[in-house]
Amino acid sequence: MDRMFRVLAFWTGIFTVMFVIGEMPDAAMLFLVQTVFFLTLSYLKLSERMYMYIFGAYLTVFMIGFTYYTGFLLEPSFRH
Repeated sequence: MDRMFRVLAFWTGIFTVMFVIGEMPDAAMLFLVQTVFFLTLSYLKLSERMYMYIFGAYLTVFMIGFTYYTGFLLEPSFRH
């Protein structure tokens, strides 16, 4: 399970680089924090159950934040 968190860290790191190249510093910082979080967790050698609990909590926090953002903060438009 620790290897899967390293895979998550790898992909969030790729997204961090892409956001930096695309000049989107806020998104890049968000994904950099997630990369460090996943990489740190991957080297803690926790039990598989604990990794699953942490991942479930991560998904719950993400869904709450995403729902709040899309429901209350996002201003839809077709212009740039």
